[in-house]
Amino acid sequence: MKYPFTKTVDVTDSYFGAEVKDPYRWLEDDRSLETKTWVETQNEVTNAYLDKIPHRAQLKNRLETLWNYEKISAPYKEGDFIYFSKNDGLQNQDVIYRKQNENSRAEVFLDPNTFSKDGTVSLGAISFSKSGKFLAYTISEGGSDWRKVFVMDAVSKTIIETALTNVKFSQISWYKDEGFYYSSYDKPEGSELSAKTDQHKVYYHKLKTPQENDVIIYGVKPEEKHRYIYAKVTEDNRFLVLTPRVSTSGNKVFIKDLSKPDSALKTIINNTETDTYLIDNAGDTLFLLTNLNAPNKKVVRVNFNTPDPEHWEDVIPETNQVLTIAKSGEYFFAHYMVNAISKVKQYTYNGEFIRDIELPSLGTSIGFGSKKDELSCYFSFSNYCTPSSIYKFDLKTGNYTLYWQPSIDFNTNNFESHQVFYTSKDGTKIPMIITHKKGINLNGKNPTILYGYGGFNISLTPAFSITNAVWLEQGGVLAVPNIRGGGEYGKTWHDAGTKLQKQNVFDDFIAAAEYLIANNYTTSKYLALRGGSNGGLLVAAVMTQRPDLAKVVLPAVGVLDMLRYHTFTAGAGWAYDYGTAEDSKAMFDYLKAYSPLHNIKPGVAYPATLITTGDHDDRVVPAHSFKFAAELQAKQTGNNPALIRIEINAGHGAGTPVSKTIAQYADIFGFTLYNMGIKALPITL
Repeated sequence: MKYPFTKTVDVTDSYFGAEVKDPYRWLEDDRSLETKTWVETQNEVTNAYLDKIPHRAQLKNRLETLWNYEKISAPYKEGDFIYFSKNDGLQNQDVIYRKQNENSRAEVFLDPNTFSKDGTVSLGAISFSKSGKFLAYTISEGGSDWRKVFVMDAVSKTIIETALTNVKFSQISWYKDEGFYYSSYDKPEGSELSAKTDQHKVYYHKLKTPQENDVIIYGVKPEEKHRYIYAKVTEDNRFLVLTPRVSTSGNKVFIKDLSKPDSALKTIINNTETDTYLIDNAGDTLFLLTNLNAPNKKVVRVNFNTPDPEHWEDVIPETNQVLTIAKSGEYFFAHYMVNAISKVKQYTYNGEFIRDIELPSLGTSIGFGSKKDELSCYFSFSNYCTPSSIYKFDLKTGNYTLYWQPSIDFNTNNFESHQVFYTSKDGTKIPMIITHKKGINLNGKNPTILYGYGGFNISLTPAFSITNAVWLEQGGVLAVPNIRGGGEYGKTWHDAGTKLQKQNVFDDFIAAAEYLIANNYTTSKYLALRGGSNGGLLVAAVMTQRPDLAKVVLPAVGVLDMLRYHTFTAGAGWAYDYGTAEDSKAMFDYLKAYSPLHNIKPGVAYPATLITTGDHDDRVVPAHSFKFAAELQAKQTGNNPALIRIEINAGHGAGTPVSKTIAQYADIFGFTLYNMGIKALPITL
């Protein structure tokens, strides 16, 4: 292929005496005309290639058809109204509706589709004041993590003050109806999309006052410097809880008694060696979820007056499965992952076991959350074959009924999922769920997507996806392994895929591919590797280590320059998982040994590669993908294409309009099947 010209510059960095060239450093400048021109020319080449794929339009049509069904959320009560979100089918953004009771007619409350003509301005967080009279909501423009905050009189649906600006990585937590706490950084010098942001601050905004009068609560003093600080007010307005963090794992916990305005912050935990969060309180009794001396987490209680860990008492002890917790009414719902499959138990606040919740099937449940005065709650359930349905759960009896089920043009009964366990390079057993049409012929010719993540304590559990459904309809296989670095088996599993053990993640993924090939699901010719963000790092690293393993690689918004990732936006906060090239010579050597950007070699035939990113991604800046694409295009040998698809006015993923998502997946699946040599779709659409 003839790729656009990409100039090189003479830039060299020194790490512990080792010199590393960075010839595409200029692509890090997202504000330059040169970079903008490069983006345009790359998109022109990519679009010209994609335009010649014969079944791309068919895939797009099928995605639109399957996507076009009504989707709603579980309802929730705020003040005198019941709220829920709904999408009629192909609306770019979900619309928030409300009604006065379960039997009344719903009205549009807030329609994000009116924020912009092309759907690229999206709704972020929403937070109602304690009485439900006021609403604060955030918007994202072009997918950026920088947000504006609008405050509305919820009853009249009118904006009542000037929007707050430059808010990032923030919760919105109200104190009564008087105001709310939020977090942000000082606006950085240089590019707001790529410049480093590493000192988070917590502010209190008093209703109907200008933002410049907002009071800084925490984060100004040198000893208060953290990359992320979140503020939460308890449901009874009694306490303010702060959870400062220097990385994506581990946090301190401070608490303030808001009933005594002059009270100081009290320390619960003053180090970032564990993950500990307040779930709820009952008067002075605090309930915490923690992994302190409990890698799979447990629930403890302690009195506010003596909150140190030495006074903690177990309420729900640690088990062999990873625990997450929800509260509803005056009950805790303990959600466990058993080999990535949901299991839910109900407890009282005293730790008395009430019942096991018998879920509809094997899969993933989400929800079981409501306010203390509620008598019921809702949960959703899905798996790779089953679209998400919503159930209403009676807190006293434990009975639940189907509240809403989608009407979708997808026959669940034609597909099946099963879990296997395979052996990684070092002998570790790894679970993987494989989904496909029933009656599949294991002849090694099935187009297969191997999808992975493997980081940041994030668990991949079975959930329905419209895009995956279209892939399955084509006769494709979807395989999702629960590799190390994730949270499926607790902190130990997570830590086994971090820093100097990161290679375990890649080995686990390679072993998953080898299992699929050895068991005749597919062969390298029909295998695609896909992952986003940290998963983009995963598939790109595997591609450079084993270029023979797959025919297609699909790194999305990936972390690809492991020597410089921490110099952009909040990237330094990922150091718990990655370490940085400045930590030590050993850490530098290790990172350089797997950094995708630094391990592309000339004379190697790499798989057909479609890199995807957004020009407004200020989480994993697009320079990662830009530099990787330039390096790959310069060194690729053979006929496999090395292309980059750059979405304009899009960020890391959240809030992306439906229309853009459909177009993107038509391109991704079209590119994948085309490069596997499949000229016509397996089914007629």
